[in-house]
Amino acid sequence: MRYAAILIGIVLIALGVWIALGKLSYPSHETPFKFGDVEVKTTVDKPVPAPIGYAGIVVGGILLAAGVLKKSR
Repeated sequence: MRYAAILIGIVLIALGVWIALGKLSYPSHETPFKFGDVEVKTTVDKPVPAPIGYAGIVVGGILLAAGVLKKSR
C-alpha cells in the first residue's frame, strides 16, 4: 500500500503540472449556426481548467507524503 500511494502521488503530481501548464486539452463540439436543416458544426480543442491541475498537485502531494511517512512493518 505504501508503494502504491507513492506511485499514484507521483503520477498525480506530474499530470497536475501538465494540466496546470495548459498542455492538456479536450475536443468540444459546438453548433454556432443552425437554420432549418442547415447547421454549421465546429470542433474546438479546449484546455482543461487549471484548478483541476492544481487539485491534482495537492492530492498527489498528500498521497506522496503519506506514502513516504508511513512506517513499514
